[in-house]
Amino acid sequence: MSDEYLEGMNDDFAKVVTAFQRELVSVRTGRASPQMLENVQVHVAAYGASMPINQLASISAPDARLLVLNPWDKTTISDIEKGILSGGLGLNPQNDGQIIRVPIPALTQARRDEMVRQVGKMAEDARIRARKVRREYNDIYKELEQEKEVSEDDLKRYMKVIQDATNACVAQIDAHAGEKRQEIKAG
Repeated sequence: MSDEYLEGMNDDFAKVVTAFQRELVSVRTGRASPQMLENVQVHVAAYGASMPINQLASISAPDARLLVLNPWDKTTISDIEKGILSGGLGLNPQNDGQIIRVPIPALTQARRDEMVRQVGKMAEDARIRARKVRREYNDIYKELEQEKEVSEDDLKRYMKVIQDATNACVAQIDAHAGEKRQEIKAG
């Protein structure tokens, strides 16, 4: 029974790392990438709802300094532009009535520093999620010990396994954050 919990815990830690990696993709590094717009939500007045930008348009990067969005419904062009402007990415979209071009400006040092801080905040949020997983599984094993399903010695052993898994997860988060920081500084 306890091994099932450990498998679940490992899956939960893997999900924390995967979610963090997905978040990092949205941080721009100076090169155009369709994933930069992945987290942009667009409020479409005609539909009366907010939608992810990739559900409203195809996104391509024909060169290193340009994103091109081709909306499936041309009436949503102005809504998509507003979504990009309010997305907090510092991008200035331009449309010609058919497609939206988003030039990717070169990063200034101030913008690079801001993005490094953003990566640090994202990493801290991911570490908090990892600690929450640790707390959840510590509570599960403490409850099992109170119900006499595991011994006190087993509880200590499981707590060590949980802490080791937490440390490994945090190390992965820190490694990915470090890589992204280097990418931003080099970008």
